[in-house]
Amino acid sequence: MNRGNGHPGVHFLLSLIDQDDAAAVRRRLGVGEPEELAVEHAALSLDRLPRPRSVLLWMLQEDDPATNRVLFNHSGTPGTIKRDILRGVPFGGTGGRLHVLVHGQAPEIPVGPHGVVGDLREARTMETARIAARTVGADDWAEVAAADRAEPLPGYARWALTERVDCPPAVRAQFGSHAKFTHRMRLAGIVEPAEYVELTRPPHEVLEVLRLGEVLFPRRAREAAAVLAPLVHAEVGVNPDAWAVLARLLPTFAGTVPELVRTSGAIAHV
Repeated sequence: MNRGNGHPGVHFLLSLIDQDDAAAVRRRLGVGEPEELAVEHAALSLDRLPRPRSVLLWMLQEDDPATNRVLFNHSGTPGTIKRDILRGVPFGGTGGRLHVLVHGQAPEIPVGPHGVVGDLREARTMETARIAARTVGADDWAEVAAADRAEPLPGYARWALTERVDCPPAVRAQFGSHAKFTHRMRLAGIVEPAEYVELTRPPHEVLEVLRLGEVLFPRRAREAAAVLAPLVHAEVGVNPDAWAVLARLLPTFAGTVPELVRTSGAIAHV
């Protein structure tokens, strides 16, 4: 446990049970309530953690002005996404345009001589495909998808577009859906919350990312919580001994989050 108020991952899992029961478990573990985090603080903490690239999209999908300001000023946010933030593009599927509360200079994203679609068709290497794919903004995806239906884009271009975290799901599905494709997506860090909690390790990093997600991407964090909640109730529930085991195992456990929860429950019941 850390800093006297518990590992963030323990707090995330405790949020999945009744809060009166969670308070009793915290007393047993000798930890306090979880720290309240502002968006800026949570984002700085997130920067120190390994996480899938999809986390950027999960944050964008909140369409939250404070989160968008942090992302716009972050050096790791692609220029095309910064440009779309300034244009008030809604990443959460709400339609229309957002009231823009982010101010700044839109990064220059030069389009090549053949235009957005033409440059994608001219791509002959992964490097040139990624350069071409960087020019595709929110307003261009429909044109790109239509062009691919009329005549499939080169494989490099399709993959470069698929790697974009903001590639619309329907467009990504148009580019591929077989098992090998899905595996490559996971390797590229493009995952759904359920895949993230079920397959990623180690759990202390996964759960800390999700704890920060309660501030930075609450809607997608709730999807992860919905996957874990039945398992947490079944395996550790309100058993303080099981929670004590989980807290001890968490910092060094090498498996997945579900494996951690099951192991903790099994040890406590021996």
